[in-house]
Amino acid sequence: MFLDLLTIPKDDPIAFTFFTGYMAMLAASVFFFFERGSVDGKWKLSLLVSGLITGIAAVHYYYMRDYYMATGENPTALRYIDWTLTVPLMCVEFYLLTKVAGAKSSLLWKLIGASVLMLVAGYIGEAFNPEGGSTAHSVKWGVISTVGYVYILYTAWYGEVANLAASSGNEAVKTGVRTLAWFVLVGWAIYPIGYMCMPGGWLNTSLGWDSTNVDLFYNIADAINKIGFGLVVYSIATSSSKEA
Repeated sequence: MFLDLLTIPKDDPIAFTFFTGYMAMLAASVFFFFERGSVDGKWKLSLLVSGLITGIAAVHYYYMRDYYMATGENPTALRYIDWTLTVPLMCVEFYLLTKVAGAKSSLLWKLIGASVLMLVAGYIGEAFNPEGGSTAHSVKWGVISTVGYVYILYTAWYGEVANLAASSGNEAVKTGVRTLAWFVLVGWAIYPIGYMCMPGGWLNTSLGWDSTNVDLFYNIADAINKIGFGLVVYSIATSSSKEA
């Protein structure tokens, strides 16, 4: 059985992305941890958080890969455990980047609260949907989850985070925060699309899309979003350190 779990079928792209995602996240963590020594002190915590995000994801991808190889099923619980830890940390990055412009701890907790609401509601909607898929259940919890997502999106583009970045006087922070806002708008959009492909979801009931390949898209999106977030933070940290 142990050897079977390590065998990746050549015709299974989902298994391939689980393994690739694990290795990419692990490599990114090593990079971020080592590069902490090359940036100014005020940015070290931001790079530490970036390393934690990809490190936590790497551990979960290791177990999700084995779960998928053993069962062929979506590792829903493991994935949401990963997201519940890493997505709030991604929101923490917004706070750390704008702290130099006077961001208060209240912003941090509002972002964390919104991310937890988004994820808990999404998990209830996906994992506790009645057998066969209830559209009413999926829509209700999907709407609640969207409230948290829209709050984070608005804050990053037009709200407190955007305003603090604009007033920071640091071009690297301004550009970086706007790039992260694009990640939230475009990169995070794959997750509600995946949610709506589950039994009872709008895309499942109206267009017939199913959850067969959801893990493929989730794995690619996770790698791009989490590693991409960290690289943007790294770019801000190195640029600001050179100017100091």
